[in-house]
Amino acid sequence: MTAKRSAGLLLFRPAPAPAAGAGAGVEILLGHMGGPLWERRDAGAWSIPKGEYEPGETARDAARREFEEEVGLPPPEGPYLPLGEVRMMGGKLVTIWAVRADLDPALAVPGTFTMEWPPRSGRTQEFPELDRVEWFTPDAARTKLVVSQIPFLERLLELLPDQG
Repeated sequence: MTAKRSAGLLLFRPAPAPAAGAGAGVEILLGHMGGPLWERRDAGAWSIPKGEYEPGETARDAARREFEEEVGLPPPEGPYLPLGEVRMMGGKLVTIWAVRADLDPALAVPGTFTMEWPPRSGRTQEFPELDRVEWFTPDAARTKLVVSQIPFLERLLELLPDQG
């Protein structure tokens, strides 16, 4: 069986004002995962906008499509900086690109998903893919991100001058 594959875009922008800490000159856009399983969590409950794709679609095309589906805004134009792949704990292989862009999180209109809730109730409900989108300094992002996605942040900071 082939591992599931996912792809996404990690947006970064110059920070509005210098702050202390590693990577203080840049901010990272993350989305808080939607749905009842994540609503009361903060640390480790934020993600890079990404999603699964099937054979026949390129990872880069999937990353752009998934950004639009999850955030509800068109994906920014490049240049795209490849941050490589990371195998998640469940076995999924995730590929991420970084792109410098700015967007107003208030304009995000996240897509939705349907799940049975409460569990074993027989009722299905619709929830947002991401219930909010925000900019974070790298130090803050390290505490917010799903642990398995932190390597993408570290790789981005290695690529940016004076950010590591």
